[in-house]
Amino acid sequence: MSVQAATPGPLTVRTVSIDPPEDLLALLPQPGISWVRRGEGMIAWGEVARFDGSGAGRIDQADAWWRMVSRHAVVRDDVQRAGTGLIAFGSFAFADSSPSGGALIVPRYVVGVRGPEAWLTVISEDGRTGLPSLADLTASATAVPPLPPVTIAPGDEHAWSAAVAAAVARISAGELDKVVVARAVEATADAPVDVRSILAPLARDYPSCWTFHVDGLVGATPELLARVDHGLVTSRVLAGTIRPTGDEVADLAHAAALARSSKDREEHEYAVRSVTQVLETHCGSVNVPEEPSVLHLPNVMHLATDVTGVLSHNASALELIRELHPSAAVCGTPTLTAARVIDELEGLDRARYAGPVGWINAAGDGEWCIGLRSAELSSEDPTRLRLFAGCGIVAASEPSAEWAESEAKLEPMRRALTL
Repeated sequence: MSVQAATPGPLTVRTVSIDPPEDLLALLPQPGISWVRRGEGMIAWGEVARFDGSGAGRIDQADAWWRMVSRHAVVRDDVQRAGTGLIAFGSFAFADSSPSGGALIVPRYVVGVRGPEAWLTVISEDGRTGLPSLADLTASATAVPPLPPVTIAPGDEHAWSAAVAAAVARISAGELDKVVVARAVEATADAPVDVRSILAPLARDYPSCWTFHVDGLVGATPELLARVDHGLVTSRVLAGTIRPTGDEVADLAHAAALARSSKDREEHEYAVRSVTQVLETHCGSVNVPEEPSVLHLPNVMHLATDVTGVLSHNASALELIRELHPSAAVCGTPTLTAARVIDELEGLDRARYAGPVGWINAAGDGEWCIGLRSAELSSEDPTRLRLFAGCGIVAASEPSAEWAESEAKLEPMRRALTL
């Protein structure tokens, strides 16, 4: 475990109401942080404090660091809504062994919108509480340049399908019940990529997803790992996938077939069970719907279950995601066996793909998703990205069908990069 930034001195935080902006993402400077869904959420920029860590203890250490930062902060919050006051955004690597580690970032400026309310938060490490106007803050923001031409590699279907077939063989032999196999696709642009040019089409095409950019990970994820809001915990579990046809009548039949599919129901049940077992240790009551619903997205349809619970003790969002990650939706079951099989079969470092990404406030509440439908921007070369997709493999999985599913899951990022 390594920490590259010491705990800062007391932070001064001021949140005030502002007039709701017409387009939240349009205000975002480059580089910046995005957490937007259905036109609501937050954008942020600047960096007042930062935690960087690695290894198995990265989320626990980030939680301890954040508790210390929060304890000493001086906060004046006129809005008192989820996302106001002191806040940090973060993302964490999928695997304990990944050099990508994890980060929590305390921004200098945050603009948020929730319902009819909007706010500006200014965070300072030097005690200054001056509140510039939003117009002044964004006056120097550069216009979003057109996305340069991007070349996306096709991927190695033979190698990935062989990994899927090997996973099926190990499941059939009784070594494990489910494993999620992922792949990465390289993309190269003719000029440096401005992340804002990716966020805008993602937010437009996938409004029901969380369009995010945190520390070089960008995407539009549909899967909520844990939302903690005044003692109520919500997790949206997605597993089991089918590709829509684009025909409304045909897709209704496809959705019904997905809901009846024994293969997809099996995959989904493993994921629901892994989340429920964690929440039951923290909640006095947990509600799990008897039947999953079908989530319709432009590129895929998923079996979805919203698991909710009421906390029986003061657990922070970071504490919960540390135990929830990795769920069976992105790893498999049993977890340790699936993680070992992933290491042996995938042949790649997932980095922060399929890891937790989200935000936390001073009370420990927050919203954390799984970093899916995403790409990793190279920190060394702003013209290069890696796109990721993964599929849950069970005994009935077929490599050709899983390849088609992975192609569908790559579509959001591919489309955003080639419009």
